[in-house]
Amino acid sequence: MPNLYVQSLHVHPVKSVAGTSPDEVAVEPWGLVGDRRWAVIDTEGTVISQRQEARMALASSRPLAGGRVALSAPGMPELVVEVPEPGPREPALHFGNKIDTLVAARSAADWFTAFLGRDARLVHMDDPEVRRPVDPHYALPGETVSLADAYPLLAVTTASLDALNELVAGGDHPQEGPLPMDRFRPNLVVAGADAWAEDEWRRVAVGEAVFRGVRECGRCVVTTTDQRTAERGREPLKTLARHRRIGKSLAFGRHMVPVVLGTVRVGDEVRVLE
Repeated sequence: MPNLYVQSLHVHPVKSVAGTSPDEVAVEPWGLVGDRRWAVIDTEGTVISQRQEARMALASSRPLAGGRVALSAPGMPELVVEVPEPGPREPALHFGNKIDTLVAARSAADWFTAFLGRDARLVHMDDPEVRRPVDPHYALPGETVSLADAYPLLAVTTASLDALNELVAGGDHPQEGPLPMDRFRPNLVVAGADAWAEDEWRRVAVGEAVFRGVRECGRCVVTTTDQRTAERGREPLKTLARHRRIGKSLAFGRHMVPVVLGTVRVGDEVRVLE
């Protein structure tokens, strides 16, 4: 096994909903294939995430052939949602930005409305190449992103999670630890590195792909949400605020942008180029 290697890969087809952990996945310019191409919106068109609805953690999404997605949740029937046909676009409001999307079938709206107990619709980003540029303060020309919060891919090391859990254990709320990796909803989990090593990654080769390290990932209330019960706690934000404040961010993990495409696999060597 290489010194640094991919321990796990994670794809979340629907934003803020649980996803899958494939053994291998292709990399597109806007992220891992199938990652965050769907999102739930309210009656005003605003994207609903676990920030507003912790209950979304209890739902799961599974990618299917052709971009379709299978939805499941406790007490809900499984629903397979087809990719919407081309047609009128619905602007989804995400962090103040309008993103053109296509609305999924009424059955998907009924499913999420029943599950969340509020009016909701499911939308799909059909063409990330033209729909949403990465923040121009950090992007290179032409870089785009799916319906993820800000960047195509999030990388985290297992050593950083271990270090964070040690800090939680010595803090004010040790009963809330240790925290599992799913609190942080990464795409790429790397083993073998030193704690916080990803903070310095500027260019990293993973399997056939190469990624550009952009900036730290500022964490929010979603990380305090137990992904199995949807209950909120206080960690890790209390500990990150004390030990991992970088500028205005409570930092954990690193945002990455693909610069060379290819397939990445569990067990692949991770090489820090810069």
